[in-house]
Amino acid sequence: MFLPSSLCVGYESNLAQVAAHEISSITQLPLVRLKTSFKFFTEYAYVLMVHETHIELAQTGKGAAKPVVIEFASGANDHRRKFGGGKGQDIAKAVGVSKRKGLSVLDATAGLARDAFVLASLGCRVDMCERVPFVREMLKDGLKRASLSLEVSDITSNMVLLEGQLFDHSSAYDVVYLDPMFPHMEKSAAAKKEMAFFRDLVGQDDDADLLLDHAYQLCRFRTVVKRPKGAPYLNGVEPTYKLEGKAGRFDIYVKSSLDSAPN
Repeated sequence: MFLPSSLCVGYESNLAQVAAHEISSITQLPLVRLKTSFKFFTEYAYVLMVHETHIELAQTGKGAAKPVVIEFASGANDHRRKFGGGKGQDIAKAVGVSKRKGLSVLDATAGLARDAFVLASLGCRVDMCERVPFVREMLKDGLKRASLSLEVSDITSNMVLLEGQLFDHSSAYDVVYLDPMFPHMEKSAAAKKEMAFFRDLVGQDDDADLLLDHAYQLCRFRTVVKRPKGAPYLNGVEPTYKLEGKAGRFDIYVKSSLDSAPN
């Protein structure tokens, strides 16, 4: 689980001070004005750094990984949007985007919203839940900046960050999507260094098994669970079917057939 003692909210300039104070209050994290680089800052292992233009999650100390920024208009998200394979991607097949237009999807464990962005780019309407406060603030920042981009604003307009977590909601969705944090056994060569430290900070979802039942209650057609290769089924429940990929798999729990659903 997330360890707040290892993280603070930081800022450098006077222009970022007000926003940093607000985020510190929301996240209940200590506020620090940095007067040195991340390399030489040792008071906290991680800093949620508030700049005038964006928010980033940075590791401190020597050999720190590159900071994590949620950016939809460039970088990995933009590359995947353009060259990721569209509806041929495993996540698209698992959710069923080819079977019905305008699917409503609840991404109940949004994280950095990379999968939510893919689904929205393929025509889904995606509501998102994220219960870790500092990740929510990063998501808000990423969505706000994306709304100003002519290239992706039409996509992110179909992404809504909800208040609360999965268990706080009772509205029905065509598909509920789960990607709970799971201990990754791979070395850094198999996972980007910055994502490895992000997982280390957030920790795993200890109540992941409890998510499946509630998600299945909310879905009209199916619940989709993203799992690493070799990971056990959530709550020990075998899916209706699964899609195996190189690095992981999607477990699909079908309630009703999308094939028979009217478009």
